[in-house]
Amino acid sequence: MNGMMTSPLAGLPIFRMNGIGNEILVLDLRRAGLEVAPAEARAIARAPGLRFDQLMVLQTPRHAGANAFMRIYNTDGSLSAACGNGTRCVAYVLGRAGEGETLTLETDAGPVRTWRAGETRFAVDMGAPRLGWREIPLAEEAPDTRNVTLAPEIQGAPAAFSAVNMGNPHAVFFVDDPLSMDLATLGPQLEHHKLFPERANISFAKIITQDEILLRVWERGTGETRACGSAACATLVAAARSGLSAREARVRLPGGELVIAWGADDHVLMTGDVELEFETALEARYFAEPES
Repeated sequence: MNGMMTSPLAGLPIFRMNGIGNEILVLDLRRAGLEVAPAEARAIARAPGLRFDQLMVLQTPRHAGANAFMRIYNTDGSLSAACGNGTRCVAYVLGRAGEGETLTLETDAGPVRTWRAGETRFAVDMGAPRLGWREIPLAEEAPDTRNVTLAPEIQGAPAAFSAVNMGNPHAVFFVDDPLSMDLATLGPQLEHHKLFPERANISFAKIITQDEILLRVWERGTGETRACGSAACATLVAAARSGLSAREARVRLPGGELVIAWGADDHVLMTGDVELEFETALEARYFAEPES
């Protein structure tokens, strides 16, 4: 986009939140009947104080019994089908508005149920992981997605990873020290690796004990983030499938801790805290500045 734009989103309220450090914006468009264009999402991300990892846009539900349809934008304006930390932030905003303690939110990956587990603590049923190579998806057949060879190799990256889809594609690399990995260099190379036709979220994980995992994440379309709920879920699933962890564990990320449980019903539950930082209104000037 070379020119300036105006936007009907100007003047609408928006909530700035974080889910254990994951920078989240919540924009409720159910009454306005509007949608967000990728360029508008990028403009909001450039606005002072509104840089986000994910922008959670609420639209009119498509089916009876749902509270909202949730569209999820990354910083670059691309879409994500799942964001567990963002879903918990949405639950806080809607609960604060009196919409109930248990909510059903529709996404492109299917309905998601979320409920209050404490004053600022919420749980999300992230559904069942998809583990087949076509479901993830991978560009090439992988007989065992617990151990996929990274080919071609990338210098500095481990030789193999575990692949999981938790509403979006994840590649989990188990390493001795996630903090020592050059995520700024490896993250974009791995995200765009030819094995991932839809790109991928990249995780570097260390098993501390059977019920504790240390994790760093490069998010598809966003970059390194302080937390990523779907990556925490994917990592727990990958670890449990390989016998490295129990089916419930605390996942420690730079922004905080999540409790992830992979139940007997195959659904993955995520529980963690959220924080409301402030509420503001979108200003017309945010959309008037041309993209570089």
